[in-house]
Amino acid sequence: MLVISIVLFCKGNIWGYKKVDSRRSDDVELIGEESSLRSFTYDELERITNGFKEEIGKGSFGTVYKGIILDSQKLVAVKRLDKLLEEGEQEFHTEMKAIGRTYHKNLVRLLGYCHGGPNRLLVYEYMSNGSLADMLFKPENKPFWEERLGIACGIARGILYLHEECETQIIHCDIKPQNILMNEYRCAKISDFGLAKLLKPDQTRTFTGIRGTRGYVAPEWHRKLPITVKADVYSFGIVLLEIICCRRNAIWDLPEDEAILEEWAYSCFENGQLVSLVGSEEIDKRQLERMVKVALWCIQEEPSMRPSMKKVLLMLEGTVDIPTPPSPEFF
Repeated sequence: MLVISIVLFCKGNIWGYKKVDSRRSDDVELIGEESSLRSFTYDELERITNGFKEEIGKGSFGTVYKGIILDSQKLVAVKRLDKLLEEGEQEFHTEMKAIGRTYHKNLVRLLGYCHGGPNRLLVYEYMSNGSLADMLFKPENKPFWEERLGIACGIARGILYLHEECETQIIHCDIKPQNILMNEYRCAKISDFGLAKLLKPDQTRTFTGIRGTRGYVAPEWHRKLPITVKADVYSFGIVLLEIICCRRNAIWDLPEDEAILEEWAYSCFENGQLVSLVGSEEIDKRQLERMVKVALWCIQEEPSMRPSMKKVLLMLEGTVDIPTPPSPEFF
């Protein structure tokens, strides 16, 4: 596990790292003695990305470019943080601390970094099949039913690892299809840890401003209540409904009763019309009912009503019975 100790100073609005005697000691201060992460210079990453030529993604704090490490011919994704003030600096620290100390098949792997001068960049393994959003919301890329079930279980395993199997418990805070990347084998991997919250050993909740993306944010955030791992469970529930239906959680040009996915899904469940969620697609109806019931439990308004990710995974795998979920109160 990485031990990250970042010392900052602030002068005006520009943030920087504490000066140390050498590049090696600076790296140790940033990521810890036992790190396997590679330290890159900005010039190296400029060459690796061919002058940051091919943009493959963009987020709130930065842009992601495709690159190739010439000595190994390894494809990588290089995330360059655009904001050099407090927000961008904070995301760099958070992402280093969160994903730098994790290793799981359903998490995107951090390979290296650059923190020279004002530059803040992160180097990740390259995901050749884009994001889950690219697969779900483009008809030509739509995964078949069994593959969607496998994707859902993979995401659940990744979140479970963050919540219960890391040395430091992590709340991702921004689970959504755009942050689920797909490798060449179409294995789902959670990415973008810039908004994550790392909990102390004696901590189960934290206060924070609203994070995440509209449509995936748990209700307690809007009420300025403490945030727990159950916020990620809520977001997963919304994503699970999108995986089931291969559509976004809100489409305003649909009929009113279908526009908001979670409302439509509960209505279909309550009225015994679950097949409406998948149209003419041939699916296992028992699996469909199981997945919808899991999703509806995950999006309960009261956090304590939502299952843990361990329970979610067991329910998805069909190893435990799933009680009938109540109507989420905010409908």
